[in-house]
Amino acid sequence: MQRFKDKSVIITGAGSGLGRAAAIRIAKEQGRLTLVDLNEAGLQETGKEIRNAAPDAEVLLVTANVASEAEVENYVAEAVKRFGTIDGFFNNAGIEGKQNLTEDFGSDEFGKVVNINLNGVFYGLKHVLKVMKEQGSGAVVNTASVGGIRGVGNQSGYAASKHGVVGLTRNSGIEYGQFGIQVNAIAPGAIMTPMVEGSLKQMDPENWEQVGEEFVQPNPMKRFGKPEEVAHLVAFLLSGDAGFINAAVIPIDGGQSYKY
Repeated sequence: MQRFKDKSVIITGAGSGLGRAAAIRIAKEQGRLTLVDLNEAGLQETGKEIRNAAPDAEVLLVTANVASEAEVENYVAEAVKRFGTIDGFFNNAGIEGKQNLTEDFGSDEFGKVVNINLNGVFYGLKHVLKVMKEQGSGAVVNTASVGGIRGVGNQSGYAASKHGVVGLTRNSGIEYGQFGIQVNAIAPGAIMTPMVEGSLKQMDPENWEQVGEEFVQPNPMKRFGKPEEVAHLVAFLLSGDAGFINAAVIPIDGGQSYKY
């Protein structure tokens, strides 16, 4: 498939996990990529993996903190300068933060998680949607979470920020559909990424793999999801094949969020 031939796509949080998997998937389909992450080493590793998987891919690497609006504005400008358009945007960067009951959840920690997960998504939408509106086309996928459509416990900052991402998605989808732009969100469940591994290690640093095995037992599919499975969904939503899907929040969690 070459669904992204001559298309420019920005991916934030591209230095690992879902962002890296989506970057590789889209590069294989000849997408022209602007990859953004605060972790420069992770970003370089993603670039290396793309060169191995798709040697002819056009890739621009931008080190940036999505919680800084100035840095967001810069990565958008760099993408336009290099590729001329922004046809797709995977607005993905995020963190979990430390786990704790709400009464014990640090105020600074809450602010940090919200700044990255919610403000960062807002800044991305603000500056990318302006470009897409001028073009008269574009597709956005925000990374929400099952923690954005239900409670998960011990994650006040994460849950609040991801519920906010759901609200931004629905609101922006309603606003910008008239301009030929789709704005959707994915709501991943337990996908085996470095962030989920870190979450398991917060639960039990010594036996986190066993915790993981127990963690997935309530899931109808009895396993963790794979980043590549999420990447297929993201690519579909950004490709143009999903042209009438807008303002939707799509769970990808093995069915767990629907289970009583």
